[in-house]
Amino acid sequence: MNRNWLYVLIGGIGEVVWVTGLKHASKRWEWLVTLVSIAFSFYLIIKASKRLPVGTVYAVFTGLGTAGTVIAEMLLFREPFQPVKILLIALLLSGVIGLKLITDSQKQEQEQEKVT
Repeated sequence: MNRNWLYVLIGGIGEVVWVTGLKHASKRWEWLVTLVSIAFSFYLIIKASKRLPVGTVYAVFTGLGTAGTVIAEMLLFREPFQPVKILLIALLLSGVIGLKLITDSQKQEQEQEKVT
């Protein structure tokens, strides 16, 4: 996996932490974790955006964050489990994976054009 995509993945996980923190934080240390997660996830996304297409990075970042937040809310905070939610998350994640695959294949084509 490309290091920049790893930044996006870790940034997406950080987004789950800070979005959940915005809803559930009540103590100072919880707010501190939320603020650090915001700064860290945006740092990683900015770093990844310097090497990858910014639109794709943003779509993948928010898609992973959205899916992760919905799943975390169901698993950790007893949000109601709804099969339709899971289906829609799967649809969202398939779009995110598709964007990543297309971006990687376009990059490979560009590198091959440079060589020839």
